[in-house]
Amino acid sequence: MKTVRQLLERKGYGVETIEPAAAVYQALARMAEVNVGALVVVEGGEIRGLISERDSARKVVLKGRVSRETPVSEIMTRDIVCVEPSQPVEVCMALMTEKRVRHLPVLEAGRLIGIVSIGDLVKAIMDEQQFTIQQLELYVRNER
Repeated sequence: MKTVRQLLERKGYGVETIEPAAAVYQALARMAEVNVGALVVVEGGEIRGLISERDSARKVVLKGRVSRETPVSEIMTRDIVCVEPSQPVEVCMALMTEKRVRHLPVLEAGRLIGIVSIGDLVKAIMDEQQFTIQQLELYVRNER
């Protein structure tokens, strides 16, 4: 079973962040620039929340707010779910499903070291399944 640490070693440990006082527009521009769907909101080295494209669509666009005038702190998700690098990918997938989230910041000793998305987890699980299929095919071929 693959762990979050193994996933991050392959994907990278980079985490895109933004401050709570920044405008939602700045957050969206940053997400587009680095091609991610969410940013961890950090202030003074502490995680304050998470802002995603979904937050913008539901809490700015649909409510008639202006993204250049709305601070990230007003729409960010504050109650975020975090994981540790030792957690298995399958456990993270179950957690995302249960909590209905698409991004999990990764903390080690209370420090933000990475982030995994639902896409990262799906890819890791598919890679593992593909490896298992290949091993089974080799086994079957050698049995003949």
